[in-house]
Amino acid sequence: MAKDKQERQVAIEDNQIISELFGKLDENIKIIEKELNIEIILREGKLTIIGDRLSAELGERLIQKLIEIISIQKKLTKQELRYTIQLILEGKEERVKDLLSETVCITAAGKAIKPKTLGQKRYIDGIKENDIVFGIGPAGTGKTYLAMAMAINSFKNKEVNRIILTRPAVEAGENLGFLPGDLQEKVDPYLRPIYDALFDILGFETYLKLMEKGLIEVAPLAYMRGRTLDSAYVILDEAQNTTNEQMKMFLTRLGYGSKAIITGDITQIDLPKGKTSGLVSASKILSHVDGIDFVYLTKYDIVRHPLVQKIIQAYDDYEERVDR
Repeated sequence: MAKDKQERQVAIEDNQIISELFGKLDENIKIIEKELNIEIILREGKLTIIGDRLSAELGERLIQKLIEIISIQKKLTKQELRYTIQLILEGKEERVKDLLSETVCITAAGKAIKPKTLGQKRYIDGIKENDIVFGIGPAGTGKTYLAMAMAINSFKNKEVNRIILTRPAVEAGENLGFLPGDLQEKVDPYLRPIYDALFDILGFETYLKLMEKGLIEVAPLAYMRGRTLDSAYVILDEAQNTTNEQMKMFLTRLGYGSKAIITGDITQIDLPKGKTSGLVSASKILSHVDGIDFVYLTKYDIVRHPLVQKIIQAYDDYEERVDR
C-alpha cells in the first residue's frame, strides 16, 4: 500500500444491513467510493476503507452513520445516501438524527412522510411554531407536499375544521375564457399538482368523502376574495404568481384558529412584465413581523433526481454571468 494510503475498518455482522448498505449491484458503495475517492472491501463481516488519511476517516464516519440509519428505518434510499455524504463533508452528520426522529404523517399507502433535508426540517419546525409561514425555494424541495402533509395531520388531530388549498391561475392568462366548462373546470388543470398530492397522502376515497363534505376545498385564488377563513389550514401554492394586491387579499382572509402556508419559487415568476410578484414584496414587507416565518429552501433541499441540483446550479451560474 502506498505511504499516503490508510485503512479503516468497520465491523458489520448483520447481513441485511450489509445488503442495504451496498445496494443493488453495489450501486451505493460505488457512489461512496466515487464521492469520497476511497476503496471499500468487504471481508468476513468487516468493511475495509482505503484512502488518504482524510478520505479514509470520512469514509469510516459515513459508513457508521449509514449503518445507524439502516438500523432505525431498515432501508436506505439514494437520496438519503447522497444527502448523508453531503452532511459528512460539511461536518454535520450528527444532524441526521434530527431527520430520522421526525414523522409528519402516514400516507394512505402506509408510507411515512418525513423531512429529508435539514432545510425541510427547518420548514416543518417553522410551520409548527408560526401561524403564517412562507416556504420559498426551487421545484422539488417539497414545499407544497410537506405543507399539505402538515395540514392533513392538523386536520386529523382536530386542530382545524377544514383544509383550503389555492393557487393563482395566472398561466391561463387571456385564454381562460376559451376553455370549455365553468370557472372551476377551467382552472382545474392548474390545480392538478395539488389534487395529485392529496390523492397520494389521503387516498382517493378519503379525499372524495372530505371533498363532498366541504372539509377540503381546492379553489383558484380568486375564490378567496371577500371570505373570512376561520379554523382552517390554508395553503397558497405558486405564490410567486400573485400580485401585491392578491397577496394582501389572501393574507387578510385569515380568521381565528387558522394557519396559512404560502409556497413559491421566486425564480419562476410568470406575471406579465411590469407586475411585481406579491411573494417578493411580502418577503420584504413582512420579514420582521412576529408570528410570520420565512423559510428559504435551496438546491440542497431538492429530493428529486440528483441531476436536478446540477441543472439548477448551471442555470444560476449562467444567469449570474449574463447579469454581470
